Amino acid sequence: MRSRSESLEFALLGLLSQGPLHGYELRKRMISIYGPFRALSFSVLYPQLHRMLDAGLIQENVTEGAGRRSRIVYAITAKGQSRFETISASSGPDSWEDESFEVRFAFFGPTPARNRLAILQGRHDKLAEKATILRSDLEKSPEGLDKYLVEWRRHSLESAEREIAWLNEMINTERKSS
Repeated sequence: MRSRSESLEFALLGLLSQGPLHGYELRKRMISIYGPFRALSFSVLYPQLHRMLDAGLIQENVTEGAGRRSRIVYAITAKGQSRFETISASSGPDSWEDESFEVRFAFFGPTPARNRLAILQGRHDKLAEKATILRSDLEKSPEGLDKYLVEWRRHSLESAEREIAWLNEMINTERKSS
């Protein structure tokens, strides 16, 4: 999942693998995955859904509501389910990158245990490397450097360290359950 489009496709397939949903509900659930600070507008969602329709990964059904406008409900196809399972079964470096990790983690249930562990370990190693760089940058920050830049680096280091501690717990839990 190297691009936002691939990450979005995986998340949509993951949601639709749980059952059919209409566009508004899909957007609402996507925001709960991505968080409130990442905009997911309908102008991003619907073109992605149309690409997935064209690729045969999903299908749409129009439902009539009493006194309401008709709704388009999206459902995953066998081809879409197969694609979701293929992505879930992968655990390459792109799966622990910032854009992909949170989406992959949101659908860890169907991910094979060995792949969950590989993704968690990959994310841990990536963040440990980032923390080392941030720590070094903070130690050798020259006098007169913008205080907000220094604070941002400190905040980033603290965030990385918190996530590393959480990942350690997740890795230990995953190893115990394997």
